[in-house]
Amino acid sequence: MSNMELTDISGAYRCDSQQSWYAVHVKSRHEFKVVERLKKSGVETFLPAVERLSRWKDRKKLINFPLFPGYIFVHMNKIYEAMLSVLKTKGVVRFLGIVPSEPEPVAEDQIISLKKLVESKETLDPYPYLKEGQRVRIKMGPLAGVEGILAERKGQHLLVLSVDILRQGVSLKIDALEVEAV
Repeated sequence: MSNMELTDISGAYRCDSQQSWYAVHVKSRHEFKVVERLKKSGVETFLPAVERLSRWKDRKKLINFPLFPGYIFVHMNKIYEAMLSVLKTKGVVRFLGIVPSEPEPVAEDQIISLKKLVESKETLDPYPYLKEGQRVRIKMGPLAGVEGILAERKGQHLLVLSVDILRQGVSLKIDALEVEAV
């Protein structure tokens, strides 16, 4: 395939002969349905899912849950027609990218590692994407609403609260699942 340009209205899509993985935002609770629809149309997909024990009053059952609710990955060429075909699939919201009209490829090594983790059948739990130095807020428990800076020391996450006028601070060990970005 040649590298001739194919453009949409914004001029964002190029014809690439190399396939890449792209993250796709889908409607809530439509992940498995969208994957089936895309597979039927010949698009390679990846939906990281984990089994969880679901309990009802009368029974327990292992159920597959998306590791990243609302998101799937597709492996394809960055060609206007292919991207449009995915976007027209029922349940698809948009491609992810820093610039809204420009889908951004996901690093191949991240997909490979994610596939290995899912295939290992180890217990996986979603973990918030937080960066050291980011301002965060405790979202549950008796300290709900307390804000500070996220720090990490010896593998532990800390919430650091600084009192500027005193030029001192205090830190509290926290679980990253207990905080959210501010």
